[in-house]
Amino acid sequence: MPLTPREATRLERRLVATLTDACETAKAEIPGFEWLTHTVDYATFPQSLRVIWVFDTRASKDQALAAGTDQRLRELTGIALAAAEAGAVRLDRCVRVDSEEECRLQHGGDWRVRLG
Repeated sequence: MPLTPREATRLERRLVATLTDACETAKAEIPGFEWLTHTVDYATFPQSLRVIWVFDTRASKDQALAAGTDQRLRELTGIALAAAEAGAVRLDRCVRVDSEEECRLQHGGDWRVRLG
């Protein structure tokens, strides 16, 4: 059942707040990690939710993934989504890892196009 506009707005506020906390935690723990964002279509929530963790370079991203950091990113995402009361979200499907360098090379640094 789709969320009402009011429910979607409330959930979006909670997501922004809890994902911001997760982002700050990751910045302190994970070398090369810079920021995160999320995309969602509330008409098809929670299946459409994507949380994108962005590293400075492809090398930083690859090094973090090789070290198993993707598990920590999923853990932080899960904590944030639980705190936001987002319901049942499949973390293996919603968490993505990217880099500024790859966006610059593939999309001229335009994150709106890259995420669209």
